[in-house]
Amino acid sequence: MAKNLLNPTAHQTFRIVHDKEAKGGDLNFGAELARSRKAETENRFEEACNIRFAAVQALVDLLPEDENVELDWDDAPTQEALVLLYCSAVDFFLVGDWEMCAAQLEMLLDLDSEDHLEASVQLAYTYVAMGEYDSFDEVINDISDKTPDRTLLLLWSDFLRTGRLPEGELQRFKRNFAPWWKEWTAEEHRVNDWYLSQIASERPSKEALARELWIQTEHIWATNTPFIEALRQG
Repeated sequence: MAKNLLNPTAHQTFRIVHDKEAKGGDLNFGAELARSRKAETENRFEEACNIRFAAVQALVDLLPEDENVELDWDDAPTQEALVLLYCSAVDFFLVGDWEMCAAQLEMLLDLDSEDHLEASVQLAYTYVAMGEYDSFDEVINDISDKTPDRTLLLLWSDFLRTGRLPEGELQRFKRNFAPWWKEWTAEEHRVNDWYLSQIASERPSKEALARELWIQTEHIWATNTPFIEALRQG
């Protein structure tokens, strides 16, 4: 079987390739990504998570311990390994294992400094959840102010630190991200036919995207009800 190797490119990056002459074998990251997605569509969620985590462990074993490497995003097999790492981090994010999630996202950013998967956004939520505000203050600068995530994160982090909502960010949230403001202050967040059809379309509405972000982060707000109440009162 083929063994995974790191091959350097002319652009000071590395690609994951297979040495067909090597004895023993390592997993195929693309095949494992497809296998995890199939398990997910069949509602075998724990199995999907385990597949992804095993792939991350294989990636860790492949990387050198004494130097940082940048992986080549434009190479399909290498990109699949990076996507697996991101998906595994999301698995830990959804169950609230913040330390493992942060470790994997930090590793991803080391391997892909251009942040093609926007891991910085997920990492910022994780840092606030952990109370790691110094790290949060560094990563928030990598998040575009055109995204609702940045404003929402600044509101949440300031509220946790001071007990108050920053007025400027609050007004910005209401003015620039009204559908998200409406979603975060709503009493219900239904996964109904309207939402499912919208989010499956090529161009979902801002209202549907706002609900999607709520659903993706709902487990955070369930334990941060004072923040949600402050938004409603604001």
